[in-house]
Amino acid sequence: MSTEIKAPSFPESVADGTIATWHKQLGEAVSRDDLLVDIETDKVVLEVLAPSDGVIKEIVKGEGDTVLSEEVIAIFEAGAAASASPATAASTPAVAPAPAVESVATAVADATLSPAARKIADEKGLNPNDIPGTGKGGRVTKEDALKAAEQAAQQPAPAAKPAVDAAVPVFTGDRVEKRVPMTRLRKRVAERLVEAQQMTAMLTTFNEVNMQPIMDLRNQYKDLFEKKHGVRMGFMGFFVKACVEALKRHPVVNASIDGNDVVYHGYQDVGVAVSSDRGLVVPVLRDVDNMGLATIESSIREYGAKARDGKLSIEDMTGGTFTISNGGVFGSLISTPILNMPQSAILGMHKIQERPMAVNGKVEILPMMYLALSYDHRLLDGKEAVTFLVAIKELLEDPARFLLEI
Repeated sequence: MSTEIKAPSFPESVADGTIATWHKQLGEAVSRDDLLVDIETDKVVLEVLAPSDGVIKEIVKGEGDTVLSEEVIAIFEAGAAASASPATAASTPAVAPAPAVESVATAVADATLSPAARKIADEKGLNPNDIPGTGKGGRVTKEDALKAAEQAAQQPAPAAKPAVDAAVPVFTGDRVEKRVPMTRLRKRVAERLVEAQQMTAMLTTFNEVNMQPIMDLRNQYKDLFEKKHGVRMGFMGFFVKACVEALKRHPVVNASIDGNDVVYHGYQDVGVAVSSDRGLVVPVLRDVDNMGLATIESSIREYGAKARDGKLSIEDMTGGTFTISNGGVFGSLISTPILNMPQSAILGMHKIQERPMAVNGKVEILPMMYLALSYDHRLLDGKEAVTFLVAIKELLEDPARFLLEI
């Protein structure tokens, strides 16, 4: 019995998608719920699973093709798994547009690699066929590729030049170039950043915070905190709580512009920028005012893991009234973050660095962090933005204010 395999139903904010990777090939036997294909959209990668045991009878949309919501991408024949094999499929003439690959061997190798694993293999010059897969159905995961890269680095260089793999471009000479298409997510991020700079009157104000009080608090309670809640006490939880308290004091920072209206939000949904292999994504912590530090920390870690695995859903990244971006994890000392429209402000965290500071007429070495608040000057005056950032600084330098709400 033949069944149409369709692209998922995209939300209104997603116009179309691109076929990223076919994980199963024509005639290949598949089991129910096996991953058939990844479809990349502007925001997330959507997975299409096999509806039952069977084989792919026809591939309508090849890798790189654009698909619309609920558009047919393949024809699936249920119950035919036992009578089909890759060899049979290989001898069958191609039906419909085939994936853009250089050989059948390359297509099979690409199909067994996750997008993150393929990127690592390309960067490290690994042959996909030499990487053992531990994922479902023998799929090569990101961890498999990293392990193979580490093992390859420990081995001595071969005396003879290895055979060239068709999937890995090899360059010669001193001036090399490689042209690859931008991912849909990267293109969408670029569009949003340019739009924010063109459509808003963006300005950035700076301050610095003494991190010693929070570091002392973490050192005193981090073991008890982790033992009770099962999650490490990080810095981000304190910053999120400080921002929520400051947003409650300055509701205009939590507002947004909609046409000629100002929309004031009676809740605090904080987006936390997360770096992934596909680009920058901003999952949203909702109703943060009702969360404790442990819940905030565990939620951020869960979002980070989902971002690395490409499992973030569109619902995870929809909305948000304020955003925090932490460039300090990469060593950034100071920067000017760009607004996440239609939000009116974004806080930039940076590297903690010991600096000589004047304290009560004496010079002390303190762990300091620069803070940057970019804001939309159409809605926020300088006074409002500066006092908001000062409120965050004061809350962080005296964490007891979280409990006393003063």
